[in-house]
Amino acid sequence: MIRAALALTAALGVWAGAAGAVECSDITYLDAAFTICTVDPAREDLRLFLRGADGQPYEEFTAVERATGPLAFAMNAGMYHPDRRPVGLYVEDGIAETPLLTADSADNFGLLPNGVLCIGDGWARVVETLAFAAAPPDCRYASQSGPMLVIDGALHPRFLPDSTFRNIRNGVGAGGGRVVFAISNQPVTFYQFALLFRDGLALGNALYFDGSISRLYAPGLGRADWGAAMGPIVGIVAQ
Repeated sequence: MIRAALALTAALGVWAGAAGAVECSDITYLDAAFTICTVDPAREDLRLFLRGADGQPYEEFTAVERATGPLAFAMNAGMYHPDRRPVGLYVEDGIAETPLLTADSADNFGLLPNGVLCIGDGWARVVETLAFAAAPPDCRYASQSGPMLVIDGALHPRFLPDSTFRNIRNGVGAGGGRVVFAISNQPVTFYQFALLFRDGLALGNALYFDGSISRLYAPGLGRADWGAAMGPIVGIVAQ
């Protein structure tokens, strides 16, 4: 249940697909503006996208739509190298393109613990990387990113309440049969972003996707962000 501070904000739009509902709304939480999109993975065909039939990265939401048809929702879904190759584990339609990384690495990805968005048949989970390695779920799609924002109800241990490092941020949380994607509409700290998922959205596990390249496609809100070319993309093809 979304706590009162978030529930009192105005929901400005909903996209309803024939096969289910992807609900996207603009909200305010702790005086910061966010857009959230809530997905029921049991009803929606939630997928990851990276390359087209020619083997080249999609890079843009419009390129995915040219290959699949209209999207009901999409968002960048993990960090990547300059050639758009994912950093860490990436699985698409049951085939792993890159392996799980458990060692330290640079940048936000290496702010351990990090984690994996794992999408199965009718379900989705956010799993901390070492837990994933110990008991790998049967992911049809998976994208590793980092850091974890919330781990089993606890905030990432290195997030500081008084941090002054703010950025546009996007990520995903899962729990209770729902998956919630969020993007900040103003610069926020990691601590603020993690609180949104844990306290505002009541999600026990959440994962950071990226910062300055964060982008959202939400046709129900009339929103189609432009910016840097993307690597992994998560989305739902409209039915």
